[in-house]
Amino acid sequence: PEHASSFMDEASASSDLRKKMSPLRFFTQPETGGQLHVATHSYYYEGGLSQRDQVRKSMAENSEWKAFVSSTRKYVQSQKSTIFVEAPLVRELNLPGLGNILDPQPGSDSIIELRRYNLQLGYDTVPKFLKLYGAGLPSKLNAEGTDPTTTLLTLLYSEVGRLNEVIEVWRHGNGVTAMEQSRVAARQAKEWRSSIASIADLAIEFTATIHKPLPFSPIK
Repeated sequence: PEHASSFMDEASASSDLRKKMSPLRFFTQPETGGQLHVATHSYYYEGGLSQRDQVRKSMAENSEWKAFVSSTRKYVQSQKSTIFVEAPLVRELNLPGLGNILDPQPGSDSIIELRRYNLQLGYDTVPKFLKLYGAGLPSKLNAEGTDPTTTLLTLLYSEVGRLNEVIEVWRHGNGVTAMEQSRVAARQAKEWRSSIASIADLAIEFTATIHKPLPFSPIK
C-alpha cells in the first residue's frame, strides 16, 4: 500500500505513451468490494491475440516504455493478466462495447462497477448464462427509475485465465448514488428478476467492485 500512490503517479506521467502504443480502454483502481491498491487496466484488441502480441512486442522494444517498467517494478507485488471475449449480445443490443470510446457523459463523480460471475465448469455453462442474461437484460436497461448516467458498457467472458467467468462493466456518471438508484430500479424488472433466478443455478460466486477511473483513463 505504501507504494500505490508512487506507482499511480508514474503511470499517469507515462499515460500518453501507454495510450499511443496500446488500445487502452480504462485504467482504474478499486475503492471497495475487494483487494485494494490494484492497478486495473483494460485493452481492446479488435485483431484478437495476434494484435495483442504485436502491441506487446512493440512496447517491449520501446526504450521509454522499458524505462517505465524498470522504474516501477519496485512498487509491484504481483501481476495478473486475463483475456476476455466480448459477448455477442453487446452488438445485438447495441451496447457501447469496448471498441468505442464514448464522449464524456453527464456526471461529476463517475465510477466503474465490475460485476463478476464465476460459473460452474462445463462447455455449455457460458452459453446458457448468455441466453438467460440476454433474455432479461432489456427489461433491466429500460427499468423505470434507472439513473440516466448509468450505462452497461460491455459484457465479457473469459478465454484465458480463470475460465467460465463473466464480467459486466458498468459506468455510473453520478457515482454511487446513480449505482444505487439503478439497482433499485432493476429489482422491479420482472424479466430481469426471472433471469437472475435461473442464473443463480449456474453460479458459484458473484462479486461486485467499485473502481475509480484515473484522470488519464479513456473511459472515465
